[in-house]
Amino acid sequence: MTRPLIGIIANHHVIDDRYPLHGTGRMNLEAVTQVAGGMPYIVPADPTLVSVEELMRTCDGFVLTGGRPNVHPEHYGEEPTEAHGAFDPARDAITLPLVRACVEAGLPILGLCRGFQEMNVAMGGTLHPEIRDLPGRDNHRMPPDGTLEEQFALRHVVSFCEGGVFHKLMGAREVMTNTLHGQGIKTPGPRVVIEGHAPDGTAEAIHIDGAPGFALAVQWHPEWKAAEDPVSRPLFSAFGEAARHWAAGHGPVSLRGAALKSA
Repeated sequence: MTRPLIGIIANHHVIDDRYPLHGTGRMNLEAVTQVAGGMPYIVPADPTLVSVEELMRTCDGFVLTGGRPNVHPEHYGEEPTEAHGAFDPARDAITLPLVRACVEAGLPILGLCRGFQEMNVAMGGTLHPEIRDLPGRDNHRMPPDGTLEEQFALRHVVSFCEGGVFHKLMGAREVMTNTLHGQGIKTPGPRVVIEGHAPDGTAEAIHIDGAPGFALAVQWHPEWKAAEDPVSRPLFSAFGEAARHWAAGHGPVSLRGAALKSA
């Protein structure tokens, strides 16, 4: 059977201070191929190169990857500050309408870290520019030093709602995750259901209420060694199942349907 084509949203980078490119981490490619069973397709996040309509016709699912630039606060009605960090307006111009189109059509979509934040903003939510500055919150940012293994190490528990999609998907109320983000959900969009929290109350797992297809996102980075991680495997496996269903012409797989089959 032909593998479903999974669009992996790329980030803009400059090599040697002069050579621009759009790329993604190998860990995203490996998670899509090894666990989701898809064919990875790197998507340049720039509306001068691709359109949402073309992507919807081409791909069987999308992974919204992490990235250093943040969603511009103009998309949730706030003015930018120094705390908001760097921006990538071209990526915003692709991902935010893409989220809404996928949710409406039922085309599978999985948000990771920045992708988690993009899904909330696309559905009408807002973000805190810097979680660690809030009273009672922890520092969720990536450790500045150390090896990749140390930076992506499991650092805190995520607790899921009893009987929710993530509880059934993971087969557990609590899991251990890494954490490498500065921003987080301030106000969830009207259809954004928060199902997982870190010990300090930070939102960590969401689904889109009423979405006809797979529409999940997590604030951590499950793509890191996804084939070996008991939390990452069911997440990417369920996403891959939904993408195969779509690729075969069978339409959307509901969130709860995908979760129950993967539990």
